[in-house]
Amino acid sequence: MEDVIDLIATGGSQSDVSDKMKEVLFAKASERIDIARPYVANAMFGQEFEYPEVEETKDETEVEAEAETEVGDEVKTEPEEDSE
Repeated sequence: MEDVIDLIATGGSQSDVSDKMKEVLFAKASERIDIARPYVANAMFGQEFEYPEVEETKDETEVEAEAETEVGDEVKTEPEEDSE
């Protein structure tokens, strides 16, 4: 993904940026298909299996959203005074 950002930042042509984005997306899709392939094959032939416990990776947008939320939670406000 850094390659795409570098292309945009350095003023790469639109076709180069588009091609790089397609390449990154294709690689991610291919990786997920390779991971799912044995489980689908086992399910098709009626074999039981257990899914391995894997740690989910967070993409950049989720990390940025969490960072913004954490910063927003840390902002201290003065308590409101009751005017009675």
